[in-house]
Amino acid sequence: MKEGLTSLERKVLAVLQRGLPRSRNPYRDLAKQIGIETEQLLSMLRSWKRNGKLRRIGAIVNHFKVGLGAGAMVVWRVEPERVDEIGRGLASLEQISHAYCRRTAKNWPYNLYAMVHGRTAQEVRGLVEQIEREHGVSDYCILRTVRELKKAPPTYVTTKQRMDDKSG
Repeated sequence: MKEGLTSLERKVLAVLQRGLPRSRNPYRDLAKQIGIETEQLLSMLRSWKRNGKLRRIGAIVNHFKVGLGAGAMVVWRVEPERVDEIGRGLASLEQISHAYCRRTAKNWPYNLYAMVHGRTAQEVRGLVEQIEREHGVSDYCILRTVRELKKAPPTYVTTKQRMDDKSG
C-alpha cells in the first residue's frame, strides 16, 4: 500500500497504525490528529475499502484488562463435513474471540481452533465441556495461556518516511 500514497494518505495510515483512540468518537479524534474533517477521513477509508487497499479496521482487546484473566486455545478434531457448522457455533459464543480452521498434520489431527476466554481456568474448562456436550465433539486439547505476548498492530509507514515527506 506504501507505493502511490499521497502525503495525506501517508498521514492517515501513520495515525491509523497506532490504533484507534479510546474515546466515544475515535474517527473524529483521528481526523483531528491528522488535521482534516471527520467526513474527509471516513470518505478516504470508504474509498480504500472499495478499492481493496483496506480490508478492515479492528480493535485488539486486552482480555486481561476487561476481567477475563484466563484463556486457552482449544484445538478440536472435527469431521471435515462438520467443520463449518461447528466453527460457526463456536464463533457465535461471546467467550470465544476467534475460531478458525487449519490443515491437520501427520502428528497433529486437530483442524478447528478456538480462543476461549473466561474469568478463571475452571470457567474456561466448563465452557469447553459445554461445547463438547452440545456439539458432540469430544476429541480436543486445551492449550492453556501461560503468558500474554505483546499485541502490536502492523507498521506500514515509519517515522522516517513521514519526516522525509515534505510534499503536500
